[in-house]
Amino acid sequence: MHDHAHAHGGIREAGNRRLLAISLTLTATVMLVQIVGAILSGSLALLADAAHMFTDSSALVVALIASAVAARPADDRRTFGYQRAEVFGALINAIILIVLMVVVAIQGVTRLVDPGEIEVAGPLMLIVAVVGMLANGFSLWLLSSAQKTSINVRGAYLEVLGDLIGSVMVIVAAVVIIFTGWMPADAIASLLIAAMILPRAISLLREVFSVLAESAPKGTAVSEIRRHLEGYAGVVSVHDVHVWQLTRGAPVFTAHVA
Repeated sequence: MHDHAHAHGGIREAGNRRLLAISLTLTATVMLVQIVGAILSGSLALLADAAHMFTDSSALVVALIASAVAARPADDRRTFGYQRAEVFGALINAIILIVLMVVVAIQGVTRLVDPGEIEVAGPLMLIVAVVGMLANGFSLWLLSSAQKTSINVRGAYLEVLGDLIGSVMVIVAAVVIIFTGWMPADAIASLLIAAMILPRAISLLREVFSVLAESAPKGTAVSEIRRHLEGYAGVVSVHDVHVWQLTRGAPVFTAHVA
């Protein structure tokens, strides 16, 4: 059973790395398209979305590295293996998201306060944003199952979800510019993208800190585990019960049973 569990974990990690690699390829490709599109169209929202995807590309690289490290077997020094590396990868992702939020917000406010003679090419902005939306939707579908069992993949999943929503915001801004000529829609969309990043970053940070603080996983009732063990014949007492998780989907349990 022990060997089977390790084999199963290895297969899962290999599958996760493959999904992350595919998502990274899509994200990096669309990012380049958005950068070119932002330069040609003059869209800050498109540039903000491209910056978001640049951050996500970096985060996916971190996630891939963390996933590879986490797959290393346990040894006499690190008896739990390296699964906690996923958590540190997710922590880096969250910090990157917060930094990005600040940068985009500053640029968006600056353009609203002093728009100058900025003209945004709405049609080109719309085409590039639709391409980004389709690519992000595909990446989201790829990662949807794996993110339920890996905090590392969940970090990447949340970032791609943010990209998808960002692309939709850019599409809306482009439509407004095309039909009304109202240029501030572009800066407003960039600010909405920045505002969207913060809750995602906080959510990921909370989960990371919960794991690092060795809190019991959600849905785990320590008192019920204790009562269950005390119900066995010959068990006198159960104390020092501890339940935590190395990373998402890897719970650990210890107890002193007399």
